[in-house]
Amino acid sequence: MTGRASRISWLSAAALAVALSACGNGGLFGGVSRNNQVPLDAFTPEQIFERGEYELSRGKEDDAAFYFSEIERLYPYSTWAKRALIMQAYAYHLDRDYPNSRSAAQRYIDFYPADQDAAYAQYLLALSYYDQIDEVGRDQGLTFQALQSLRTVIEIYPDSPYANSAILKFDLAFDHLASKEMEIGRYYLRRKHYSAAINRFRVVVEDFQTTSHTPEALHRLVESYLSLGLVEEAQTAGAILGHNYRSTEWYEASYALLTQQGLEARSLGNNWLSQIYRQSVQGRWL
Repeated sequence: MTGRASRISWLSAAALAVALSACGNGGLFGGVSRNNQVPLDAFTPEQIFERGEYELSRGKEDDAAFYFSEIERLYPYSTWAKRALIMQAYAYHLDRDYPNSRSAAQRYIDFYPADQDAAYAQYLLALSYYDQIDEVGRDQGLTFQALQSLRTVIEIYPDSPYANSAILKFDLAFDHLASKEMEIGRYYLRRKHYSAAINRFRVVVEDFQTTSHTPEALHRLVESYLSLGLVEEAQTAGAILGHNYRSTEWYEASYALLTQQGLEARSLGNNWLSQIYRQSVQGRWL
């Protein structure tokens, strides 16, 4: 066998070995990892993208995000860079690296606002806040940011596949904020700081009236106002509760409190609750 033929034979054998190795080690990359000395610019963007997908398939979201980000760095103006950017945001989100997921999603929105995946990028951005919403006792700044981002999905991409999910999550986040106000209001009420409690329950009634916490907020207002001797306000809160939530346990509790003092649930006086009664019950806005 000649030297040239020998070299061709060896290269063919080597190529076959690499191909067989690739079947079990991440496609065209073979055994190359992010820590390998082989420079990534030796590979095409498609090959790097396939490696990122491979890492995702085996639960290595951090490695996947690395490969997708390298496409953006090495081939910034290619079609693959656009695809890799949305996948980068997705991989970071799966890895719960929310700041980097949010950053990648925002870059996608900035660079490709009219692209069909822009809605998904905005949804991922919203999720990066929503999925960090903690138990009720924590600071609610993330909840406000989640609401703003979810609203953007709903308003700008109403026909996207993510709009319905965004609406559901928006309602849950909104309810979460009301729950926070209720928790603080109850805290003040237990310590007989009635004015501070009333301020919190009033926020729920005025700003979160569509949430599940409104009936309890009205009942707590009845409790608080009776404790302060503000009978007309207590009766009016009871009237609103009776008209809108008569079948709830909170109306039963308020009814019992009022009747024990010889009072009835009806709108009296000219206070903020009587204004709500005129609007929500009587339909009078003036």
